[in-house]
Amino acid sequence: MPVLHRNVRYNCRVIFLNKKILLIRPKISLANTGNYRELRWFTPWTKARHVEEYFLPRIIQEVTGQETVPFGDAVLATKDTCLGAEICEELWAPNSPHIEMGLDGVEIFANSSGSHHVLRKAHTRVDLVNSATAKNGGIYILANQKGCDGDRLYYDGCAMISMNGETVAQGSQFSLDDVEVLVATLDLEDVRSYRAEISSRNLAASKVNPYPRVKVNFALSSSDDTAVPICMPIQWRHHSPEEEISLGPACWLWDYLRRSKQAGFLLPLSGGIDSSATACIVYSMCHQVCLAVKNGNADVLADVCRIVNDETYVPEDPREFCKRIFTTCYMASENSSQDTCNRAKLLAEQIGSYHINLNIDAAVKAVVGIFSMVTGRTPLFSVFGGSKRENLALQNVQARIRMVLAYLFAQLTLWTRGMPGGLLVLGSANVDESLRGYLTKYDCSSADINPIGGISKTDLKNFIQYCIENFHLTALRSIMSAPPTAELEPLVDGQVAQTDEVDMGMTYAELSIYGKLRKIAKAGPYSMFCKLINMWKEICTPREVASKVKHFFRMYSLNRHKMTTLTPSYHAENYSPDDNRFDLRPFLYNTTWSWQFRCIDKEVSKLGKKEEISVVADMD
Repeated sequence: MPVLHRNVRYNCRVIFLNKKILLIRPKISLANTGNYRELRWFTPWTKARHVEEYFLPRIIQEVTGQETVPFGDAVLATKDTCLGAEICEELWAPNSPHIEMGLDGVEIFANSSGSHHVLRKAHTRVDLVNSATAKNGGIYILANQKGCDGDRLYYDGCAMISMNGETVAQGSQFSLDDVEVLVATLDLEDVRSYRAEISSRNLAASKVNPYPRVKVNFALSSSDDTAVPICMPIQWRHHSPEEEISLGPACWLWDYLRRSKQAGFLLPLSGGIDSSATACIVYSMCHQVCLAVKNGNADVLADVCRIVNDETYVPEDPREFCKRIFTTCYMASENSSQDTCNRAKLLAEQIGSYHINLNIDAAVKAVVGIFSMVTGRTPLFSVFGGSKRENLALQNVQARIRMVLAYLFAQLTLWTRGMPGGLLVLGSANVDESLRGYLTKYDCSSADINPIGGISKTDLKNFIQYCIENFHLTALRSIMSAPPTAELEPLVDGQVAQTDEVDMGMTYAELSIYGKLRKIAKAGPYSMFCKLINMWKEICTPREVASKVKHFFRMYSLNRHKMTTLTPSYHAENYSPDDNRFDLRPFLYNTTWSWQFRCIDKEVSKLGKKEEISVVADMD
């Protein structure tokens, strides 16, 4: 909590017992990268092992009966052990406080954390906690925030208790329960025995600078607890990435829905992988809600009754609940195939959504007609002799009209059905398309929220397969086998001629690699080229790698401006291009990258000459 001490605002952990504050522990290491900007609001505590007197506000004095309490970097000494506190980021810091605390005899470390979910991140968090007690011994208790922060992050719980490098208790990672209590019975003598055997640890401990100790007249153990059974180490059960996609964004959607006080969701369902994956996440959310109600979660039931406007309703069947809160809409045009229409309809039937079929041709012709009437010119698709500019403009008109219609139907669909409230519009652009800019500004990628905006195409395909196997959604089989397409250009002999990867000039697998190198590795054009000539040496020549890298950076920089209007998305990947709070880069670049591209060309030339010399040497 924020505490103002001597006119400086600190982010603090307040430790209390029996209505008495024992210690106010200010945070030492602040999170200030990626999604976090703690330094904007707080100042880190820089006085190591120093405690000051803090005068409590009068309103707190009346509750605790205390006038002042210790404030600073200290530990708590009870009758039988010593406890220390870490706060969130401090566990991840290279000089974590638990190291020195452990050397100074602290046996129990408690961390109150706000660690958000990212795909495949739980392994790292668990390893950090276990390693904290593996080298130094001790008991580590990690409590993590649960739920949505009202923004792009979802905090996934996953509380745990570790002793001497092994997990002894694991909390749930994804749950609709607001509070979860995790307990374990452990023997402090096991910590002492473990530490006694590590001579290097004991040598370092003999030299450590001691922490101030706040004495607490309290004991965690008793003299007659000898027969109490203790908890044994367990094997951590990790979710697969597909399970994480099914559960994390589903919990985020539910939190957003109940807190926004809307009546459900509307999704433009195209029959492709991305919108189908979004629909499956909503269906998974319905499963989670029904399960929570079945398990007796009264808060979830109360939210459900308010959302569906029925105080007597109890959700038991996910498909039936989905019908009440989820509307899908297939927006056909003359460029749409019957195959995608059928796929969307069948998937809607299997998940139970209220499904709408409509045709946008009249609206498209009206908009293009206005342009023709004003200018006297009629744009044509490329297949009919039009230029690239005309072709792209005609595609964008269709995409943007779909966005307008999505919002119209979100506002009035329930009205036409005699039901109150409005719907939140869901977007379905994946992280790779956003990175490349393969979307129309203010099209169906523009929505209220997007549950898959931080997930790669590769992971979404695996998630679709997971849904086939676990939710028995057989409609997804044909969606999986169909090539991704925007269906914005005319059909050829009734068949789709346009595909995403041909349009983009790169594959989705390549885009995932570009994204990780660009954001995580901080690579520019030349650095990316240098890394990829080794990564792809078996499949591409240096000249081919150079061509791919140049094309990516041209498209990336040309379309970077689209990130300024990107729909708020569930943050699931560390290479998300979201520029609102995560990827704070310019949105206007010099798209020629002249100096960087020249460096690449010089390196390609050098490598070519070396290869020629090597070939001549082999011939000799």
